[in-house]
Amino acid sequence: MKLAYRLAYFSSGFLIGIALLFFILSGKKTSCAYGPESRTLKNIRLKERAFSESTLQILRENKMDTSAISILLDDGDVLFSESNTELDSCRIYVIEGEISEKNLKITVENCEKLATVVEAEVLEQ
Repeated sequence: MKLAYRLAYFSSGFLIGIALLFFILSGKKTSCAYGPESRTLKNIRLKERAFSESTLQILRENKMDTSAISILLDDGDVLFSESNTELDSCRIYVIEGEISEKNLKITVENCEKLATVVEAEVLEQ
């Protein structure tokens, strides 16, 4: 079989497979969280969240609410160098990102069923 025919058969099968995937996965909430940062943020987002009083006070002082934390958990960066991921019970992650033109840095205690925002800090730009 000539190379052109092989490429034509391969291309047609590939396109049919892609079309089937689009139809099968179109209505489902599928996500692609393969990197360690994406998996960590998704894990924290899916859990029930609690906030310390100091975190709520800092958010109030900077005219933010808890939705800023939700946005940060979608778009933020996990600072693994400042995080403590070696703990057995509740791992501690430091997440940083920009919210409303302010840099927000939070510390999250990620337990099995609850993610507690222990500390928040607004950094100068």
